Amino acid sequence: MTFTTVLFYILAAVLVIAAFRVITARSAVTAVLHLILAFANAAMLWMLLGAEFLALLLVLVYVGAVMVLFLFVVMMLDIRMDTLRQGMKTYLPLGLVIGLVLVLEVSFVLGTIWYGSGPQAQLPSDYNNARALGEAMYTQYVYAVEVGAALLLVGMVAAIALTLRRRRDVKYNDPVAAVRVRAKDRFRMVSMPAQSERAQAKRDASNGAAPQGEQQ
Repeated sequence: MTFTTVLFYILAAVLVIAAFRVITARSAVTAVLHLILAFANAAMLWMLLGAEFLALLLVLVYVGAVMVLFLFVVMMLDIRMDTLRQGMKTYLPLGLVIGLVLVLEVSFVLGTIWYGSGPQAQLPSDYNNARALGEAMYTQYVYAVEVGAALLLVGMVAAIALTLRRRRDVKYNDPVAAVRVRAKDRFRMVSMPAQSERAQAKRDASNGAAPQGEQQ
């Protein structure tokens, strides 16, 4: 048994335990932390299989962005686990059936690949997984990549358009009006009478009227 085989079994065992803890943990923060551990072990397994690009992509996208963001959201929100667990016994049989079907499907696929895969392909010493994947994406599957990019762009624009709400209590800046502004439109001299009591008394004295206290 080689070191790679031992490392594979260790990572696989940790991955299974972490995935089991994701669905059995009582705290949402604990579940997210175990999910991050499961993603990290899956990335190391992909690294052992020679898929360096997919391993780095899993760490950067899921562990570094999605899971960390989800962890911050869970920590900032006051989530009550007793409320989330309401109705669990009602949906438990259906969940077990769906989980069993998924396990059987994955076992069938893995068994078929295991018995029909054949020997491992011999790769040269200077083989670069990321370069080979990029060449395949932008030469053989370039139209599929363009269609996927267009679909993602349409989905992003649709999400922004559906969630855009114009607030009337917020003042928006018009760049065109800001560029066309003139100096006389920004500054204007206004003559306003003083509002202090002393200035009012002086104005009444100059007009010959008695102060307000004497009038009363």
